[in-house]
Amino acid sequence: MTLPPRQPPPLRPGARVALVAASSALAASDHLERLEAGIAVLESWGLEVERRALHERRWGYLAGRDAERRDDLLRAEHVGAELLACLRGGWGAARLLEQSLTSLSPRWLLGFSDVTALLWAQLAQGHGGGVHGPLLTSLAAEPSWSQERLRALLFGEPVADLPGTPWRGGVAEGPLLVANLTVATHLLGTPHLPDLRGAILVIEDVGEAPYRIDRMLTHWRLSGALGQLAGIGLGQFSGCDDHPPGESGADPIAMAARFSLEQVLHDRTGDLGIPVLAELPVGHEAGNGALPLGVWARLDADAGHLRLLPTPRA
Repeated sequence: MTLPPRQPPPLRPGARVALVAASSALAASDHLERLEAGIAVLESWGLEVERRALHERRWGYLAGRDAERRDDLLRAEHVGAELLACLRGGWGAARLLEQSLTSLSPRWLLGFSDVTALLWAQLAQGHGGGVHGPLLTSLAAEPSWSQERLRALLFGEPVADLPGTPWRGGVAEGPLLVANLTVATHLLGTPHLPDLRGAILVIEDVGEAPYRIDRMLTHWRLSGALGQLAGIGLGQFSGCDDHPPGESGADPIAMAARFSLEQVLHDRTGDLGIPVLAELPVGHEAGNGALPLGVWARLDADAGHLRLLPTPRA
């Protein structure tokens, strides 16, 4: 992989924040309260948040038509925003990549889950600034350490290592990629996939049965994508266990014979000859530790931590 791209300048008090509703509509009754609470956290850091009634925008299950959601990204240039903060995940961000988004320029872009599509597309264009971290509707529910970690990253301050559980020992260094597994899998074979060579890849997911995780990771193996990595980090895989027998929604394929989620992850990553660090606090549960994409990182599966490093010079 090429050297990491230059990151945007650190935020300072008074920096402007633009809201982005690139994915699903804010359907739940408590979404507005959670959104306001997330905005309040940013404002407590001294940031100036541009308030827009995006929670009222809807087109089917999406937070507006594609052109409206795409405009959320493009308007940053016009309003002088230094941070684009995504409201929620769900589905829809990848639809915006069908048209050129060359304005995904080196600005801070915050989100995770479905926002993976935008974070990876920005990096694939050679721009830094993507942060895999809490959405505005989840930020206020994050523990204090997670909120402070995000603030420190955005303001250019050092952050602590993220702890994990070693699965396959070794130490690897390389540019950092972080993703929702399902979303990233659907970027394979597209121009929006960042260079994977020598990268440290951290993946997470939610609500996927073990056989589906198996299917996606097998796709990565067959495409040669996993073979390009220097190290793998496994975050939270929330609700990724099969439904108990008899439960509504149980899948007959999953019920026929069981592999646990852990068995699948071990099987699909353990023979790659690279370090694997599991149980990183990254994903859909509270305690979603923010990580910047494209920066240099060290995955130490002997000591059990993921560390951000200074970017090497060309």
